[in-house]
Amino acid sequence: MSEETSIVQGVEALPADRYIDRELSWLAFNQRVLELAEDATVPLLERANFLAIFASNLDEFFMVRVAGLKRRIVTGLAVPTNVGRAPTDVLADINRVAYELQLRHATCFKEQVQPKLAEAGIRIVEWSELDSADREILTNYYEHNIYPVLMPLAVDPAHPFPYISGRALNVSIRVFNPNTEKTEFARLKVPQMIPRYVRVDRRETEDDVRYIPLEALIANQLDGLFPGMQVLDHHVFRVTRNEDMEIEEDETENLIQALEKELLRRRFGPPIRLEISDDMDEATLDLLVREFDIDAEQVYTLPAPLDLSGLFALARIPRPDLKFAPHIPVTHPKFRTNSPSDKPDTFAAIARREVLVHHPYESFATSVQAFLEQAATDPDVLAIKQTLYRTSGDSPIVAALIKAAEAGKQVLALVEVKARFDEEANISWARKLEQAGVHVVYGMVGLKTHCKLVQVIRDEGDRLAHYCHIGTGNYNPKTSRIYEDFGLFTSSPDVGRDVTKLFNVLSGYAIETDYDRLLVAPLQLRQGLLDRIAREADNARAGLPSGIKLKANSMVDEAIIDALYVASQAGVPIEVWVRGICSIRAGVPGLSETIQVRSVLGRYLEHSRIYAFENAGSREIFIGSADLMHRNLDRRIEVLVQLTDREHLARIDRFFEFAFSDEVSSWRMLADGTWQRRIVNERGDLLPDLQDLVMNDRTQARSRRPR
Repeated sequence: MSEETSIVQGVEALPADRYIDRELSWLAFNQRVLELAEDATVPLLERANFLAIFASNLDEFFMVRVAGLKRRIVTGLAVPTNVGRAPTDVLADINRVAYELQLRHATCFKEQVQPKLAEAGIRIVEWSELDSADREILTNYYEHNIYPVLMPLAVDPAHPFPYISGRALNVSIRVFNPNTEKTEFARLKVPQMIPRYVRVDRRETEDDVRYIPLEALIANQLDGLFPGMQVLDHHVFRVTRNEDMEIEEDETENLIQALEKELLRRRFGPPIRLEISDDMDEATLDLLVREFDIDAEQVYTLPAPLDLSGLFALARIPRPDLKFAPHIPVTHPKFRTNSPSDKPDTFAAIARREVLVHHPYESFATSVQAFLEQAATDPDVLAIKQTLYRTSGDSPIVAALIKAAEAGKQVLALVEVKARFDEEANISWARKLEQAGVHVVYGMVGLKTHCKLVQVIRDEGDRLAHYCHIGTGNYNPKTSRIYEDFGLFTSSPDVGRDVTKLFNVLSGYAIETDYDRLLVAPLQLRQGLLDRIAREADNARAGLPSGIKLKANSMVDEAIIDALYVASQAGVPIEVWVRGICSIRAGVPGLSETIQVRSVLGRYLEHSRIYAFENAGSREIFIGSADLMHRNLDRRIEVLVQLTDREHLARIDRFFEFAFSDEVSSWRMLADGTWQRRIVNERGDLLPDLQDLVMNDRTQARSRRPR
């Protein structure tokens, strides 16, 4: 960040404690996920799913955020914190809060969700609860499906302590050797390719089923793994490793090779957290702590079962009575056809008027996917350019690009192979694109390409038309069903020129900062947002209409936050809608009295980014890929596009009205930085869910005639 863009006028008067610690704010977000699991009004299998999401989220938090913080402390590198506290103190707070949340998480499962599942006919049982017939069935299953793949590893002078992979479930075993009269230690990895919960019953009915945890089934068959030995005890543990990646791109000529080396290194990252069952003996614990070389505060003693991300499997049980009522995505009115079997002419629809699509309420398949599939087969289409951050190898998006290349069209795919935890998959299907004749570009040195862009060049006789899609989410049909995102389709010549310039930057050596309807990071977007926030403050001081509405996944950038504080002190009404990390403080007298902060969590992951400015009555609203974080504004290629259609502006306004209404369920930030959930009104009535309201709104729009 340059000195000019980092300075906000009036910032010197702001208090030093004006930021909420970003890591603790993330833990507060995951606590909100946990509160959904604790909510008795949420359908039961959805509660189990939120327990699994909490566990998966926390794993990634430790693998990336905590790992990065600890690595910097250990190596003596500067540790950026936005709260002015020692990094070691921040790390201690993280471990304390995370441990408290994990205990609460385990309690929620054991005391709330598991008993309710049993009442509903889904029972998770222990070996001791089974009769001889059940045990015979499971023993037979074990011998044929589990025993052959088990690999017990001894630990003794001839067998060093084995490598323990991150996030794998393990059983520690102590056995007594009658020949040597010594107690020995062994480790057994619970196979990850076998279902975590093994079904006891083989009946077809789903309304009365029993499951046993895989590790419990294995634990009751240990004698057969150690014949001639006496099994003394066994305990479950798992370790989380540092899986963050740092690639020195300026020191390598081949990004793919460097990335593949880093992926290999990731498997052997140092341990960050050790989770153990609360019945583990001291001797085993001492051995693990010594071998992993970790501190006592990194040990999390928890009741079994460990790793509740395994509940994802139970959440898929076909019991619609225990799940959210289904939402059926509708086709956007502009893309509707007379018959369901007809394919829409997306080019004709976009040429008539810009189209704003909202997923998953409106179908990805009949909009984005249909647009690309039509482009792949249309003989008048000359070229397709697309950025790809996260998708899947079997994706119809990838298939459409391959079909277009095979048809002789010019196809450019900018594949961001550094998308965290999707690196290996991205390399694989990017090579498939290359083999089909697609021009594949692997991002830019030093920058991640995170923007969501498609451009289609079509020969329409007297001109080359540019059809563009600019979105807030990935081109992934699977996640489009659970991630909330917006996308704009346009044939605007201004946007077409902007996107052409940007693709020249991405695939060539161009340096471009002159755009009409786009704000592009890292050279333009930050200052563009700061200028607009400052303009709202000036308008408020002049008595002109002012207001700022922001929706993002995360808000931690200090310069943006400071600008919002200054605007609030000028009297600008500010609404911040954030899903995850939020370092801004809301409603603090003298600092942020006009700032409201809301968070919405539910069946869909709120993923869209929206930036709206009142601008003295001439409103500006942008949507795009950028969150309010240093990495998005300074170290990524990000794009925001300005919405200009009055109908689209009104639609965004309505979206915010839902989120900030006192008659809609949400979390609101209090002045002390804590979050308060509001799910009932003053009369005690359950408040409606925002995502249900939006789905109903889109369903009603389906009956309106397109204009």
